[in-house]
Amino acid sequence: MTASLDRAEGPRAPLPDTVPVSLPLRTGYLLTLVVGPLAVLALALAAALAGGWGPHWYDAVLGAGMYALSIMGITAGYHRHFTHLSFKAKRPLRIALGIAGGLALEGPVTMWVAEHRRHHQYADREGDPHSPWKYGTTRRALLKGLWHAQVGWFASSPVRSHYPRYAPDLLADRDVRRLDRCYPLTMAVSLGLPPALVLAVTRDWRAAAVTLLWASLVRYAVVHHVTWSVNSVAHAFGNRHYRTRDQSRDVAWVALLTFGEGWHNLHHADPNSARHGGLPGQPDLTAWLIARFERWGWAHDVRWPDTRRITARHSAETTARRTPPTRALGE
Repeated sequence: MTASLDRAEGPRAPLPDTVPVSLPLRTGYLLTLVVGPLAVLALALAAALAGGWGPHWYDAVLGAGMYALSIMGITAGYHRHFTHLSFKAKRPLRIALGIAGGLALEGPVTMWVAEHRRHHQYADREGDPHSPWKYGTTRRALLKGLWHAQVGWFASSPVRSHYPRYAPDLLADRDVRRLDRCYPLTMAVSLGLPPALVLAVTRDWRAAAVTLLWASLVRYAVVHHVTWSVNSVAHAFGNRHYRTRDQSRDVAWVALLTFGEGWHNLHHADPNSARHGGLPGQPDLTAWLIARFERWGWAHDVRWPDTRRITARHSAETTARRTPPTRALGE
């Protein structure tokens, strides 16, 4: 169990890990979080090839801006602040981080946090909702597991994490409950704001439709697959600099695209740290922003890496790029 969960929950309570999810809800997850991004990428490619629907410069600018805002909302907000309590934030910043995380369209705050805390509880073991090692260690099993960790776990699991077990602190937070209730509105803003801005300036419905495709839908698909790569790629490939009980890895290109989340090995070695990139040559843009928040007085009680903890876990040498577990989960 992570320290953040211990702090939030106190002594272990006799609550179940998971609760059943109805088939319609699972179907909704499948359509919005799995099929949607894949279909959007295919549609965008087809539209570009057909001609006339390629992005304009302002589509790229709006898409990049929304990408940066939503990725940072996930990394600094949903992940490091709400899930791991890596820093405390003043109320306006806390709410802003919750809204920014919602723009990524990865679910309400409480759902996201509960699933991720359960991941840390059982990382790469039976009970982990999205381990790439779920089906075994052979090449075929790993390919199947990577698909599961990347997209399949939303639709294939008949359960979800039990909120009172994994996120009681958020259930007791009025601001978070309000963010959860307003999540559909956040989704509408995430997809509708870029084309609305273009329509307001150009008065051109076709230009707004092109912006909807590229700056909203394609950006939404890219954000999902980039962040999901932390679940899949960063638990299967890359270097391990710290000893952990799981298969977390450091993957530079994932770290670049996720503003530091791809330095995943240190994160699992010291999960409550506000910094994930702990070695020379491991830039962590999210940690840089948190440090700015701290300097400006917007954040406090920032938990920077525990030197003694990570030194004790630091491997004497980097392991091979892929050292799989010895057997499938649950065996």
